[in-house]
Amino acid sequence: MSAQVPVNDHIRSPRLILAAIAMMLLLASLDQTIVSTALPTIVAELGGIDHLSWVITAYLLTSTVVAPLYGKLGDLYGRKLMMQISVVLFLAGSALAGQATSMLFLIAARGLQGVGGGGLFVLALTVIADVVPPRERGKIQGIFGGVFSLSSIGGPLIGGYLTEHLSWRWIFYVNLPLGIFALVVFALAFKPRGIRTGHRIDYLGAVLLTTALSAVVLFTSLGGRSFAWDSGFILGLIALAAVTLPAFVLVERRAAEPILPLALFSHSTFVLFSAIGAIVGAAMFGAATFLPLYLQVAKGISPTASGLQMLPMMLGIMAGSIGSGQIMGRTGHYRRLPQIGMAVLVLGMASLTLLAPDTSRWALVGMMALVGLGMGPTMSVGTTAIQNAVPRQMLGVATSGFTLFRQVGGSVGIAVFGAMFASGLAARLAGLLPPGADPGTFGAAQVAALPEAARAVVASAFTEAMHPIFAIGAALAAVALVLSFLIVEKPLENTLGRPGQGGAH
Repeated sequence: MSAQVPVNDHIRSPRLILAAIAMMLLLASLDQTIVSTALPTIVAELGGIDHLSWVITAYLLTSTVVAPLYGKLGDLYGRKLMMQISVVLFLAGSALAGQATSMLFLIAARGLQGVGGGGLFVLALTVIADVVPPRERGKIQGIFGGVFSLSSIGGPLIGGYLTEHLSWRWIFYVNLPLGIFALVVFALAFKPRGIRTGHRIDYLGAVLLTTALSAVVLFTSLGGRSFAWDSGFILGLIALAAVTLPAFVLVERRAAEPILPLALFSHSTFVLFSAIGAIVGAAMFGAATFLPLYLQVAKGISPTASGLQMLPMMLGIMAGSIGSGQIMGRTGHYRRLPQIGMAVLVLGMASLTLLAPDTSRWALVGMMALVGLGMGPTMSVGTTAIQNAVPRQMLGVATSGFTLFRQVGGSVGIAVFGAMFASGLAARLAGLLPPGADPGTFGAAQVAALPEAARAVVASAFTEAMHPIFAIGAALAAVALVLSFLIVEKPLENTLGRPGQGGAH
């Protein structure tokens, strides 16, 4: 069995490192959402409308499946090396995406972007544990949580602006100068200690985990959209996931250095916050997807204006995330924060079930702010609490595992919510649409073209079809609230842990 001593990196300039990490985290998270508003323009130039969803799915898929691999490899070989690799891959994918001459070319480049972007997420959050003591870590995680929320709302706005005023290719080119700057910073500010040990890579576990995650992300992303749920392709993916997930668990039990150690699941802090993170991921993706649709269809405003009107939710997430980080830094405690956050999220999601086409602007602002404030604390508290609870040699895999569950929760949640919305909308619009109209493609432009009386009826149907989604979101938040009361707090300290120990020692 190989040595368990991790490769630690020496940090020369923590502030510069944190600035570079924030920049790369912003770029990696932006690339999950920035493409959406540019897709019509991309299709008009490159064609390939049949492959439209893959432009987004390719990035989501690869960034999800590589996260645990980067976490483990960072623990084994040092986070500086793995961060440099992930930045180079992300920038290479960005450059190729900007040069795309066909839809298949673009999809392949987006997949490469995701291979780099997934590493940036995990390694950025893990490097903080190498630089900042646990008690101060929450402040930084809070700021990074705000960066992530900024990207979820700002991505479509930035993508629309660049597409309209420059070219859709600039949504990828903009990554290059900032990414190169961050790469230079890491090269100068990180100095490896030169500690190297022999390792036994868990290749079989890596293959099984990648296969299982790929199947889960693909059938949740494409099921009910690109392929029917009962199609052979989707059923095959479900069967593949059902076989490879148990096989992965069996392999990890015997692996010398597992990719995702089962010992992680003996830490209640990791299990509870991962479950809460998955629920919050589903709620956030659901709100970020359907609230703009409500604003555009029911309220009749433009996509850009709808993005601006999502600001209360974004600001709520930032306030909750940064505020929670400040509280952790001052007190060294965090147990009450997710409890308060989940209680607020229950109220926020429940309030959205009252949406109607004539809901006032200020009422909507209050609803979105509640949802954001409820989500915010998990952004800063979860990662900090997990890193504080696990042994230092497991920082990377613990951080990547938490990120993985949150991302998969969002993917599965949006797939389920999308299927619910489509079926509910079809039922409500039956007999209301012009002959031959497809409810699945009947959006804001078509609604705006209807006579006033018909437009009001259709807008009401769109709004009512969202109510079950927000009700389930409230129920899930209530489950997360119950889980938050099971958290056993491990107080945060002001010193960095020694190798082999948890962050609180």
